[in-house]
Formats: sequence, C-alpha cells, structure tokens
Amino acid sequence: MTPDSATATATAPSPSPVTGSPDVSYLLQHTAHVLATQMTAALAEIGMSPRAHCVLAHAAQTERTQAQLAELSDLDKTTMVVTVDQLERAGLAERVPSATDRRARIIRVTAAGADVVAAGQQIVDRVHGDVLGALPEPERSVFVSALNRLTTGHLATPADSPDGVQAVRRPRQSRQ
Repeated sequence: MTPDSATATATAPSPSPVTGSPDVSYLLQHTAHVLATQMTAALAEIGMSPRAHCVLAHAAQTERTQAQLAELSDLDKTTMVVTVDQLERAGLAERVPSATDRRARIIRVTAAGADVVAAGQQIVDRVHGDVLGALPEPERSVFVSALNRLTTGHLATPADSPDGVQAVRRPRQSRQ
C-alpha cells in the first residue's frame, strides 16, 4: 500500500453494506484489533504481553487482590490465575497473604517487576503517542474525549442478550 492509498483508505468512510451509513462497529473493532496487534508486537520487545503488563501495572499502583486486579484488567478468573502464574514464574510478581483478609491474596510486584512495569509503560505510551500522532493536533483531544464519553456513558455496560440469542463473546486476550 502506498502512502497515498493509505491516506485514501484512512479517509474513506466505512459504510454499512446495507444502509450506507458509517459502520461504527467495524471502525471500532478494526482499530481496536490493529492497536492490540501493535501493542502486542511492541511489548514483545521486553517479553511482555499487553495482558501481563496491564495486570502488573495495576498491581504496582497499590496493594490489590487478585480479584481486584482481574476486575480492573477486565479478565475472567481463570485468565487472571494463568497470568499471575506467568508473572510469578518470571519473578515479576508474587502472591502474598492479605493483612486484612486471610482468604485473599495480594499480588505484590517484585523489584524486577517494577523495572518491567516502567519499561512497559514507556512502550505503551509510545504506541499510544503514535496513534494520537496519526491525527491532526486539533482532533486528538476531541477523539480521546469522545472515546471517554462513550466508554463511561452509552458504551459503559454490555447489553444482556435476549433469551434465544447467542451472547456476544468477550474478545480473547493475548495468549502470552
């Protein structure tokens, strides 16, 4: 694809095949998919997956249980266990008993994990900067503001599927 065709593709609307209106589902899904692949490739530079970085970064902020981290990272229980197991094997985090709830485990980031969080955050910031840098300056804050409004407003909560309708599957997380 030449730079001119990339620009043409980027500016061409993505119409619905039926109505010709903008296909917002396609636009959001495609950009999320491409951003996820770019983030995965970038974090691979330090041997991390986006999922592992997300969990480790949240755990580094403050003392949190595995359940709290799963919720913050939008991970199901099984995926969270696998992720923390991987972080423990890599020496980046450890499960320790909670001081306030003996049934709960806190995920503590090790010194090596803190170094990886810092390196990973630089990569995440670079990838996000590249995305926003692809937009003209006046559009960047409008774009982020619009996404925030959708995320905290109209698209904050998934809809329940009516009886007899197959539920939409949650997107798969990185397999690392």
